[in-house]
Amino acid sequence: MQVPFLDLSATYKELKSELDEVYFRVMTKGHYIMGDELSRFESEFAKYCGAKYCVGVSNGLDALVLLLKAYGIQPGDEVIVPSNTFIATWLAVSSVGAIPVSVAPKADSFNIDPAKISAAITPKTKAVMPVHLYGIPCDMDEINKIAKQYSLVVIEDAAQAQGANYKGKYAGNLGDAAAFSFYPGKNLGAYGDAGSITTNDPVIYEKVLALRNYGSVEKYVHKVQGHNFRLDELQAGFLRVRLAHLSAWNKKREDIAKKYTESFKGLEVKVPVLAADVHSSWHLFVVQTNRREELRSFLQQKGITTLIHYPIPPAKQEAYADKESFIETESYDSSQLLSLPIGPQMSAEMVAAVIAGVKSFYNKI
Repeated sequence: MQVPFLDLSATYKELKSELDEVYFRVMTKGHYIMGDELSRFESEFAKYCGAKYCVGVSNGLDALVLLLKAYGIQPGDEVIVPSNTFIATWLAVSSVGAIPVSVAPKADSFNIDPAKISAAITPKTKAVMPVHLYGIPCDMDEINKIAKQYSLVVIEDAAQAQGANYKGKYAGNLGDAAAFSFYPGKNLGAYGDAGSITTNDPVIYEKVLALRNYGSVEKYVHKVQGHNFRLDELQAGFLRVRLAHLSAWNKKREDIAKKYTESFKGLEVKVPVLAADVHSSWHLFVVQTNRREELRSFLQQKGITTLIHYPIPPAKQEAYADKESFIETESYDSSQLLSLPIGPQMSAEMVAAVIAGVKSFYNKI
């Protein structure tokens, strides 16, 4: 059986009539930027996250940049980031002239280790940017406690965590503000680039509103030097449709993750470990194995596609060849990580095929 890692056309096939309705509604109305679809999505997504405010923007990277600027992060300031993450987290910090300071993750959750944050803080540190990697919420109580002690801003990189829940609160409402990506492959994905910020702070909300739109909230009146980081009406409308299905889709992801976790017991492969009061969005299901390349090749021969997130950590990328552009407190080895297929459109037969493939590799079938 062929099991793709992710079929991006599946959501359109499932929601075709609803999505087509959005397309014709927006196209017929002729209002393509900063209209009703955007304002309604912002209201609906803020409510979903439990936050007071949401601002739709062009993509997840721009959302992070806008928040750093809104909080006044300056060139030479330092921002704590995970060593194990997609490079966008680091690029946002570098884009405002600040210095990424990397901290290694916990071995069980892949997320930044709060116990290692304090040692990385200096008088130049202004913010900490935890990433809810693969959809697993970070230990936000500890991170917020440290941030409060050192008067740091906490900006959630929630790009992979739409619907992730930490002790009864959703990602996007766990720090001072949050940045989301709605890249097509995300749990809540657009059909192009898109993103948003959420916050409970009215001052930051007003700043981001202006910064995303040329520094203006009133046409032709520009109080600050801003950007064109707007979310268009079509993508906002599509996101509204998909948001209505997000909780049900995440439940399907959780069911698959539970089946994987139960089925892989006793195998020489480590699965993600979550605290009892933490619920992942299961954007990815990442296992650890010292036979990664063998397992990946074996599954590929059976028609099961896997991916590696992320094979080269930011500190090892050519983009950060200048060692003075970042501070690495501890490196991270991602050579044992492998992402298995997971998604709400996977059939029971596909899930069974993945489980059988992994078990067969370890000679348990």
